[in-house]
Amino acid sequence: MLQMPLASAAAPNVEWPTYLGDAKRDLYSPLRQINRENVAGLEEAWSYDTGDLFAYQANNLVIDGILYTISPTQKVIAVNAANGRELWVWAPKPDERTGGAGPTHCRGLVHWQNDRKGEKRIFSVLGTRLYALDPKSGRVIQDFGENGSNHLGKGLDGMEEPNVLYTTPGVIYRDLLIFGVSSGTPRGIRAMDVRTGKIRWQFNTAPLPGEYGYETWPENYDRSNISVNAWAGQALDENRGIVYVATKTAQPDFYGGERHGQNLFANCIMALNARTGQRLWHFQIVHHDIVDRDLPCAPVLLTVRHGGRQVDVVAQGTKQGLLFVFDRVTGEPLWPIEERPVPKSDLEGEQSWPTQPFPTKPLPLMRQLYTEADASTISPDAHALTLDGIRLMPSAGPFPAPSLKTAVMFPGPNGGMEWGGGAADPDGIYYVNVSEVPWLLQMVETRKPDGTPLAPGERHYMVYCAACHGVDRSGILSVGFPSLIGIDKRRSRSEVEKIVLQGGGRMPPFDSIRVNVREAILDYLFRDASDTTHHRTESGSSSGGNSSRYAFAGFRYWKDREGYPAIKPPWGTLNAVDLNTGEIKWKVTLGEYPELTARGLPPTGTENYGGPVVTAGGLVFIAAAADKMIRAFDKDTGKMLWKARLPFSGNSTPSTYMVDGRQYVVISAGGSRWGGPVGGRVVAFTLPKGGLP
Repeated sequence: MLQMPLASAAAPNVEWPTYLGDAKRDLYSPLRQINRENVAGLEEAWSYDTGDLFAYQANNLVIDGILYTISPTQKVIAVNAANGRELWVWAPKPDERTGGAGPTHCRGLVHWQNDRKGEKRIFSVLGTRLYALDPKSGRVIQDFGENGSNHLGKGLDGMEEPNVLYTTPGVIYRDLLIFGVSSGTPRGIRAMDVRTGKIRWQFNTAPLPGEYGYETWPENYDRSNISVNAWAGQALDENRGIVYVATKTAQPDFYGGERHGQNLFANCIMALNARTGQRLWHFQIVHHDIVDRDLPCAPVLLTVRHGGRQVDVVAQGTKQGLLFVFDRVTGEPLWPIEERPVPKSDLEGEQSWPTQPFPTKPLPLMRQLYTEADASTISPDAHALTLDGIRLMPSAGPFPAPSLKTAVMFPGPNGGMEWGGGAADPDGIYYVNVSEVPWLLQMVETRKPDGTPLAPGERHYMVYCAACHGVDRSGILSVGFPSLIGIDKRRSRSEVEKIVLQGGGRMPPFDSIRVNVREAILDYLFRDASDTTHHRTESGSSSGGNSSRYAFAGFRYWKDREGYPAIKPPWGTLNAVDLNTGEIKWKVTLGEYPELTARGLPPTGTENYGGPVVTAGGLVFIAAAADKMIRAFDKDTGKMLWKARLPFSGNSTPSTYMVDGRQYVVISAGGSRWGGPVGGRVVAFTLPKGGLP
């Protein structure tokens, strides 16, 4: 646990021992050496280059004066937290046993210790396996699992070893590591013994026959493709032994023609008994989701004053910019939640849910409807373009109905809030960053104009691949998805098949789709797409019926001709919400485009990824924006007090700690979200010695 520091050279070390600060995931530090009065004097203390060139999103741990990070290529690195000197690196190469076809997102590590027995372990992933490492040496602890590692998904969904990935670190409860995974295969939240690696309990987020919620799915639905996992993370009430879990959309994300019903426990916040995995309560924040409204961030635990008494609550942010707040024990909402009508999909076979939940407090943290008044103001050309666009493609609010017609999707599928989540202080104030960037929503038919089905390979490509790589295989470079045109000139078929099976980069594994479906997709990619004579038959397809009737046309930003978001700023904000009252305390723009500022425009804010840290020194630290800056804001007013340039954009969440009487703020900076240079740098800031209190 974090300790209160002493403002002297004799101050004890103050750690950041857990992902997002502590098990409550509140991103709060009691450190106050760096404060409102002196933060302007912060300067770079040290930096460390991991040598990686991929998105770097780790929230770093600091324990016993050592900083631990996981790099984009899943190296685990330990450095001296006071000066950045490397202590050790664990960098084994992936092989057939570990799976994994390349660098991937992993946002942090897990630390466990038993003080009575002197046991300490760092848990990390490599491909599909979880490893236990000695924090002092970086060596694998051989008595964990099978010679030091355990398969993350062994036994899930009846598969021996599905190729699951692990994005967000789990949470420790006593001698259990509770975690979810992020891939298309499993549906379980699991608790693993930290000493042996054995699974102690599992909760099925897509219920099996006889389990609560089973009736919210069609009786004969192919459950091997449900994929209701919990990639965003968990929070833990250690005293009560309750773990809180946020879950994702059921797949396919934009068409539910074969998964009619409410679809529990997709898009839910759930409270589970941390000892047994038993469900205590749940609330479904999106029913039968068909617009990719995963719960994008871990729940946050805090205490507020409500109804004249102190109440322990859990707050859950959403991609639609709504904040839901519940009594931590009973699951009762702090303020009424209303079921309001939403648009109905006109796609054949779809049975969209007629209503969705909306909290009456707090008010939405972003615009919920794109109107003509929101046409861009950054130039006359952008204004005309966006005004015409919104007249042609009217916005339907946070739950647009997928259709063959193109529509503006606002809030977009990337938020609103994203995986960085929110921070909370002991005063009951919740701090969170939000993006306000429009996207385009369109479905396409997986049939030819004459109504006959596409060849199986092309149709399966539309269902499983087109959302990221485009309906014409040309890629969606604006969000980092490569073209597959001419893939046969760049990679062998076996190399591509390995990536499909194991995942790689931002791509999850697709080993759950049946062999004939996978082979048909590969046939399509490695032969001329117009040549249908070689494609395989439908026999044994895992997606038959209406599930393959429509496919999502792909993740597409809506931008003006200069490449900026096609909407009136702000495009990104930082918000403070008083959860004692449910009122928004302040809102400020987060980030800027220097070239627009030079044209005389006020800072616009930018799309942002990564979260804030709040401290007892009265500060909120956050990077996240596209302009490569890290900033400090006054937590009471939102006034920016300090900023510094990073070598790459800091799309990660900072950590703060004290070593040898000095407080540091550290962040992983890797870039890549908006193109341009990428890297893998850890950067730490502190006050000059003469500026210490």
